[in-house]
Amino acid sequence: MTLNAMGDEWWRTATIYEVAPISFQDSNGDGKGDLRGVLSRIDYLKWLGIDAVWLTPIYQSPFRDLGYDIADYCAVDPVFGNLDDFDRLVAALHEAGIRLILDFVPNHTSSDHAWFFESMRSRDNPKADWYIWADAADNGGPPNNWLSRFGGSAWEWCEARGQYYYHSFLVEQPDLNWRNPQVRAALADVMRFWLDRGVDGLRVDASAVLIKDHLLRDNPPNPEAKGKPPPQRDTPVFTDDRPETMHCIEFIREVIDEYPGRLLCGEVQGKTDRIGHFYGNERPRLHLPLNFALLDSAWDALSLQATIDAYRNALPKGAWPVWVIGGHDKQRVASKIGQRQMRLLAMLLLTLKGTPFFYMGDEIGRERVPIPPDRVRDPFEKLVPGYGLCRDPERAPMRWDDSPKGGFTTGEPWLPLEHDGTPNVAQQRGDRDTILQLFRQLIALRRAHPCLQYGEQEAIPSRHDVLAFRRVAGDRKVLIVLNLSNEPRKWDCRGHGRILIATNPDRRTERLEKPTVLLRGGEGLIIEIDA
Repeated sequence: MTLNAMGDEWWRTATIYEVAPISFQDSNGDGKGDLRGVLSRIDYLKWLGIDAVWLTPIYQSPFRDLGYDIADYCAVDPVFGNLDDFDRLVAALHEAGIRLILDFVPNHTSSDHAWFFESMRSRDNPKADWYIWADAADNGGPPNNWLSRFGGSAWEWCEARGQYYYHSFLVEQPDLNWRNPQVRAALADVMRFWLDRGVDGLRVDASAVLIKDHLLRDNPPNPEAKGKPPPQRDTPVFTDDRPETMHCIEFIREVIDEYPGRLLCGEVQGKTDRIGHFYGNERPRLHLPLNFALLDSAWDALSLQATIDAYRNALPKGAWPVWVIGGHDKQRVASKIGQRQMRLLAMLLLTLKGTPFFYMGDEIGRERVPIPPDRVRDPFEKLVPGYGLCRDPERAPMRWDDSPKGGFTTGEPWLPLEHDGTPNVAQQRGDRDTILQLFRQLIALRRAHPCLQYGEQEAIPSRHDVLAFRRVAGDRKVLIVLNLSNEPRKWDCRGHGRILIATNPDRRTERLEKPTVLLRGGEGLIIEIDA
């Protein structure tokens, strides 16, 4: 299918794949992935059936936090290549029928950014108000009790200005002042720079924290802080998810809407019942506020049933759902639920109504990679140790084969890989019974079957740890049944039909002549019910 044939709302039927370029494929032997590396793997993305790739930041950066500390929004970091490499990648992806979504980081820059150098020089600099500055408290300390997510006060003293600046994240990541129209205009120009180069969408990082309380009021204590990391000892009432933030997202959407057929998705925070606000009411906001509810749910049929229902009930009328099972900031779900259940999650992700997102390596059942203490790169683990917050196990380079360097590089990988070489793409691509092949078949079925593309979703009461639901389009019905238990379970299909895909390969295309089907332990089926 060509890009134009997919239409302006292409993202409704797309399967979207997150790539951290530094860990995807190295092309020059420096141990770090790059844009030419991504270019060399387009055939794999096309084979898998991916419709769009979301890249984590590739901008010029000191790379203190996976490139989310940006020193120049309109330049490619030399580690990844240059703008010519980027343009070639966009063209090649489009030629393959794959769209490109770029990470957009509007909340903060690197302290190495030219804007911050100007802002910190003096209080009367033209960019003096481009960041969040405040005078010291009466005792000379920080203006209030706001905490950084990376530990300690979120305020850092600047001797040149005689003031503190605010940083939600690292001290080297000062927050931009979204109340300043000049900042908004500059960031709009950044978006247009990349959209003009053919980018098909933006994923907004930290979209829920763009505005902070203008009175700088202290955050209250968190009554559930016991046992949690120190940065969570207060409830971020005055720093996170402020009402004014929605106006910032509306502004970003206005820029996106200047370019027909472009997607705006975003990282949001808070409970499921808040997610509807990020879609917008009178004024549109995000097309797809990313939903990680499946990752956060307990892994049993009743909990998943409740999680899915709560999310669907929180959606505004006409909003399109989205489901995410992995990411560069999220612990690998395969480490939580195991390999057999990971097959069920793949089937769940790709049959629920909505747009599926998954993270590179999820398709091979990648688990957390052990990282020796002396190889840790993640500032979260260095600054807030002892709470299991390290994200390096998820960011380890992609395993393409079972060689010592995984087919990722000829040099020394920037983060270590597993010692045993499994799982990897080459081994699973050559075996029709692997989870990689299951992902590919599910993506192909979702793309081809009208029930799974745009059909309505009908709930079925779960029982005996079997999660089930229907997808319906006209007179066509597809039943999805997932046995999350390790024991066999009988299920009444309420009609005859045929199995389209099973998590156990030997049952695929089996004809069901009885209305009751026997599910093996840990087995999932997609059944087309006879009309």
